[in-house]
Amino acid sequence: MESCLRFDINCRLCPRLSDFLDQVSLKHPHYHARPVDAFGPLGADLLIVGLAPGMHGANATGRPFTGDYAGILLYETLYQFGFSNQAVSTHCDDGLELFNCRITNAVKCLPPANKPVSSEINQCNAYLARELNDLSEGSVILALGTIAHKAVIKAAGMKQAEHPFAHNTVHPFADKILVDSYHCSRYNVQTRRLTTPMFHQVFRRIQTLLAE
Repeated sequence: MESCLRFDINCRLCPRLSDFLDQVSLKHPHYHARPVDAFGPLGADLLIVGLAPGMHGANATGRPFTGDYAGILLYETLYQFGFSNQAVSTHCDDGLELFNCRITNAVKCLPPANKPVSSEINQCNAYLARELNDLSEGSVILALGTIAHKAVIKAAGMKQAEHPFAHNTVHPFADKILVDSYHCSRYNVQTRRLTTPMFHQVFRRIQTLLAE
């Protein structure tokens, strides 16, 4: 039961998502097209929470932020700050390793138009709650975007109104710390809502928090 709470690759609890993945699998038979597990070592002090797998990224490769635009800035930054052994993530057998960092998503399945509905976010929240419970004292959670932020707040049992999302903001709770960032999506990067210096500022803050 505990392993199922952490992750179930055969999960079909959300009918809309399950039906959509079936359609995607027929169109792209070589894609992963199933729930996507977290990536990185258990016991890591940094847990990064994204929104959901991308169609031609994690949904195709089976690894978060791998093979799509959103992973470019993320993995370059992880490498620069010592959380990985290489700056590029292309497929599951590319030799990439994470150090003291783990990456997951608020929703483990690809949603139509990259937009999960509230019931799907809530259904998947039990997996995220277990991932938070696995973290040790002093760990940092980085939420990429508002949906990931709200999912972490819910999974941690905090009140949404007391912890509004804001880029590069710190939210201490219990014995852990939540840090917010705009999502490293193509739209945010190309519109410069999120720039490389802005993202690096977030990671400098994370390094400081982990060193305390």
